[in-house]
Amino acid sequence: MKQRAITALNALAVFAALLALWQLVLWIFHVPSFMLPSPHSVERAVRARYSSLLNSLAITAEESAGGLVASIVVGVLVALVFAQSRWVRKMLYPYTLLLQTVPIIAIAPLIIMWVGAGIPAVILIAFIISVAPIIANTTQGLISVDENLVHLFLMHNASPRQLLFKLRLPHAVPDLFVGVRIASGIAVIGAIIGELFAGSSRVGEGGLGYSILYASSQLQTDYMFALVLAATVLGFSFLFLVMFLEWHFLHRWHESARAPEAE
Repeated sequence: MKQRAITALNALAVFAALLALWQLVLWIFHVPSFMLPSPHSVERAVRARYSSLLNSLAITAEESAGGLVASIVVGVLVALVFAQSRWVRKMLYPYTLLLQTVPIIAIAPLIIMWVGAGIPAVILIAFIISVAPIIANTTQGLISVDENLVHLFLMHNASPRQLLFKLRLPHAVPDLFVGVRIASGIAVIGAIIGELFAGSSRVGEGGLGYSILYASSQLQTDYMFALVLAATVLGFSFLFLVMFLEWHFLHRWHESARAPEAE
């Protein structure tokens, strides 16, 4: 508990130092407020438009969570197929990694045409961007089991199903969480990018990306910074949630989630 309190205090100290540096830059270089608002201006924008900011945050959180959950489900299923067949893995694995390089700008009009503007389109974009790390890390965990353990299972007449679900899948759980950690941040970025192109199904109502685009067009720089800060908080929240789940499921049996021993 003491170690966690020290870590939290260090994080707060770094945040306070960044705010002080931000304000110092404004004082020294006399930066206009429409280019770089002060921390106090951003705080006033948050208080003045708290309800709309919270609504945009909730929409983006829903879209990011939908894309992340879909990427976990599909990514694990694809990885299970890849682990069962080396031929299928060699044929299709490179194409799954190409999903990370898909130009969203190019396919956004197609996605809007297929599913319409709004939340479904943004969830699909977040899924496309975040599914590749899940597939890559889970597949690596499934196929990197020690051969001695595989032979031990086979000596006891384990079926392919038992070999998969009682050996390979538990062995791949730490690698799965590594992929989910990466995908959790990418899903938020994907949702915001999706909102920039897929927009909203209702005029004047959308997530953080939609609101950032609107605030930028109106030169509301202070509110735009508040939206960016909200997106950062959302990304950190997703990351911390995944880290907690990783600790919860792994700390009893896997060394990667155990607390370091005191020296």
